[in-house]
Amino acid sequence: MRSAPRKELKTDEEPVSCDICGRTILKGERTEAFLAPGGRRRTVCELCVPRADHEGWIRESAQNDLPATRARPAQRRSFVGRLRGMFETTNEPAPDVEELSPAIDHEPPVPREREPAREREPKHSRREARHIRAVPTTAEVKVDRALELFNASDHPRTIAGIARTLGPPWAHASPDGGAPSEVTIVVAWELSWYRYRVDLGDADEPILLLEKGDELAELEEPLRTWNALTDENGRLAAM
Repeated sequence: MRSAPRKELKTDEEPVSCDICGRTILKGERTEAFLAPGGRRRTVCELCVPRADHEGWIRESAQNDLPATRARPAQRRSFVGRLRGMFETTNEPAPDVEELSPAIDHEPPVPREREPAREREPKHSRREARHIRAVPTTAEVKVDRALELFNASDHPRTIAGIARTLGPPWAHASPDGGAPSEVTIVVAWELSWYRYRVDLGDADEPILLLEKGDELAELEEPLRTWNALTDENGRLAAM
């Protein structure tokens, strides 16, 4: 007696990948739709949203907020043309231009006293000042402050979404020896890792995703010293 052929389960859902980093979007991970130059629609993962903004891509949800194209101002009419138009609105005949010429004062203008030259302002005074935050001095306080900034950002939400698929991650946080104001944060699983830089002196954009990979061996040995914990919301805490 021949057995019935086995049925294969198929799905119509095709894998979606980020149009910036090329990584396949995991189940439960949020994405953002952008419009690239030329009106092309692009899918961007949460980690690459800052890069999309930096490239000048426009969020699809905000395209209706863009200002409309400004109309070119009408070419300014000459003095004679404006004068003729004024008489046309009052239904009075416009005087000949030659008749107005004697009334025009041709005396040279009185020269004004030359104002003293202003001192040229330095370029940095005309630029928008960048906000700078005070930097702690001890390594322990630097790490604590960096974790506070990280937990207040949108990155923990991304970590929590990935953790629902890959499980709880390992984490590392340590000051950067080459930059006194920077702290390195690493969040890793067996199949993926992310490395962040937290600049304690930058009050505008303190957190930046530096790099990511698929194998833990790609990380330097000191960065694989797990000294931080994560909760179910993706927030970090020092051990």
